[in-house]
Amino acid sequence: MVERILLADDHSIVRMGLSLLIKKLRPNALIEEVDDYRSVLAIIKKQSFDLIILDINMPNGNFQETLEIVKIKDPKVKVLVFSSQDEHVYAVRYLKMGADGFLHKLAPENVIKEALEKIMDKGSYISEEIKESMINHSLQNKIISHDPVALLSDREMEIAEKIIKGLTIKDISNELNLHVSTVSTYKNRLFLKLDVHSIPELIDVFRIYRIIV
Repeated sequence: MVERILLADDHSIVRMGLSLLIKKLRPNALIEEVDDYRSVLAIIKKQSFDLIILDINMPNGNFQETLEIVKIKDPKVKVLVFSSQDEHVYAVRYLKMGADGFLHKLAPENVIKEALEKIMDKGSYISEEIKESMINHSLQNKIISHDPVALLSDREMEIAEKIIKGLTIKDISNELNLHVSTVSTYKNRLFLKLDVHSIPELIDVFRIYRIIV
């Protein structure tokens, strides 16, 4: 089966380099290129892909919204984040958002080839260093608390439950008579305590540790 791959990056030199590497690994692959988020959403409406290599910092859109739309349209498509952002700071965050791999743009050619091979053959890629960091972090969290929701204050719990019910920050602000910025601060704080980065992740944590409607 011919693999269809989408390269999404606003730098033509990056797309060119990736395309050459992919052609070495998969000579028969069909490669499409786009340079902004709007074009990503436009092309996935017309075509399906096996792999999308996605830059973080592109114009006309944002990463999280684009990733969610891509995954809703085709849950089987693999998304490899290709970014110059610090792997140790951002890799796990993007994986939790739903990406299937994270690769740093300054990685040596042999590492880039390994990442492309793994995500095309096995459907995922993460460096050994980040893998080890995730394991250590997971073990540390288990030692600290078997129930992360128990770490929340009463107000944080109240706001978390309202977010889960679908209320916006403004709705919560009106209901609790709190300033919008105060509600946002509580939201950021509870996301940090629970180590989540999106509302679906928040719902998953509460589904595991609390009965939610």
